[in-house]
Amino acid sequence: MAEQLHIKNMVCDRCIMVVKQLFIDLGVEFHQIQLGQVELKKEPDPEQLEQIRSLLQQNGFELLDDKKSKIVEKIKTTIVSLIHGTEAEELNLKLSAILEEKLQTDYHYLSTLFSSVEGVTIERYTILQRIEKVKELLMYDEKSLSEIAYEMGYSSVQHLSQQFKKITGLTPSHFKQLKENKRKPLDKIND
Repeated sequence: MAEQLHIKNMVCDRCIMVVKQLFIDLGVEFHQIQLGQVELKKEPDPEQLEQIRSLLQQNGFELLDDKKSKIVEKIKTTIVSLIHGTEAEELNLKLSAILEEKLQTDYHYLSTLFSSVEGVTIERYTILQRIEKVKELLMYDEKSLSEIAYEMGYSSVQHLSQQFKKITGLTPSHFKQLKENKRKPLDKIND
């Protein structure tokens, strides 16, 4: 049976490339690498595991050991891939249903666990991720605010603008005028 390692702070395709290169450099064979996890061909020995842990930490990642941390990280990677990745079209679906389906666990348990570990609700974390994506889209200056609102699953431009101002203290148009990089790395978004 293949061994799965769960890794914290893998939030983008570049992270996958970095982790893949680390495993290649260590000579550790794997089946696949995706956000938040690596499926190894065989269980690493304790020395290899310590090398993996050390190299991951040097590159801003963390090897997760306990079950609760793994679940929380799966929640985060699911939300990040929904908002920032190729699954953005699923944004209009109910988040609780998506998480229950992907993690095969009751949403109430997931919500309680996430809040206790992260100190923020799943809903708040999702809003913060969405606002970061909106910032990114505003900085690219390729889409109108109504296109961004639609793409990000907001019911209206007004709803997006209200939420954006509540989180950032700025209106989307004022943020756009500043042209300063006020974005946060995805793994640092937690309030």
